[in-house]
Amino acid sequence: MKIKNFLIDAAKGAAIGVAMIIPGVSGGTLAVLMNIYDKLISAVSNIFKDFKNSVKTLLPILSGAVLAVVAVYFPLKYALKYAPFPTVMLFAGLMIGSCPKIVKEGIKNGFKKIDILSFTLPLLAVIGICFIPNLGSVDLSASMPAWGYFVLILVGAVASCALVVPGVSGSMLLLIFGYYNSIMVDTVEGLKTDFGHSFLVLALFAIGLVVGFFSIAKLMKYLLAKFPRATNIAIIGFVIGSIPAIFITFDDNFGKYGFVYEVLSAPHIIIGCVLCVLGIIGAYALTEIVVRKTKRQTIAEQDTENTDNENN
Repeated sequence: MKIKNFLIDAAKGAAIGVAMIIPGVSGGTLAVLMNIYDKLISAVSNIFKDFKNSVKTLLPILSGAVLAVVAVYFPLKYALKYAPFPTVMLFAGLMIGSCPKIVKEGIKNGFKKIDILSFTLPLLAVIGICFIPNLGSVDLSASMPAWGYFVLILVGAVASCALVVPGVSGSMLLLIFGYYNSIMVDTVEGLKTDFGHSFLVLALFAIGLVVGFFSIAKLMKYLLAKFPRATNIAIIGFVIGSIPAIFITFDDNFGKYGFVYEVLSAPHIIIGCVLCVLGIIGAYALTEIVVRKTKRQTIAEQDTENTDNENN
C-alpha cells in the first residue's frame, strides 16, 4: 500500500474513532460517508480467507481510529462539556453535507415501492432508540459482582454496532444501558489509581467489541451480497435517521453525565450554526472532489484498456 493511501485511510479511521466516543454519532455512518464502508466490511468478513489483504485494509483504518481516540479523548471530553452544541453541530453538518452522495449511490440500482419500507424502518429504528430511557450508571468498581465481568463482553458486542451498522451510535447504546460514563470516564480515569482492575474491565469490553464486530460484519456482508438494493437503501435510512438522532440524544442528555455546560448560551448557538454550515459546505465539496477524481481515474483506466486492445 502506498504511503499516501495509508495516510488517507488512517485519517478516515481517525474520524470514525472520534465519532465512536460522541453519543449520538455513529462510526458506521462516518464509514459510509467517507466511502470506506464496503471495503471495511469485506476486509473484516474475509480476514480468515484472505488474511494478508484484509490486514492491509484494516491496519490504517484501525490505527487511525485508535490513535484518534487516544489523542482526542480528553480534548473532546472538554469540548462536549463546555461547548457541546458547537461540537455536535459540526458533526451534524459534516453528515448533512455528505448525504446527497450517499443517496445518489444508494438508489443507482433503482427504487421500488417496497424500498420505502427498507428506508423507513431503519430511519424510525435509529430515532426510536433515542427515546429508550437511560438506566443510570453501572458500578464497574472492584466490588462489582462476578457476573458483571461477563456482561461487559455482551455490552461490548452490542456497542460494536457503532462500527458496523450505519446510524447506530455505540456511545448512545452505552448511555442507554448505563455503561457510557462508567467505562469512558470512571474506568479510563481509574487506570491511574487501580490499573489492574480498570485494565481488565477495558480488556473484556474490547473482547466484546471484536466478537460483535466480526459477527455483525458477516451479517452485513451477506445482506449486501443477497439483497444489495434493499440493504443500500436501508443504509440511507440509517444515515439520515442518525442526523436528528444526534440532536435528540444531545437534548435528552443535556445537563447529565458531566458532558455538557449548564447553560446553552447565545454565542454557542451562533458558533454551532456557523460550524454546521461550514461542515455542510466542506463535506459536500470534498465528496464532489472525490467523485470527480474517481470519474477521471475510471476514464483513464478505460482509455488505457482500449489502447491496449487496439494494440493487440
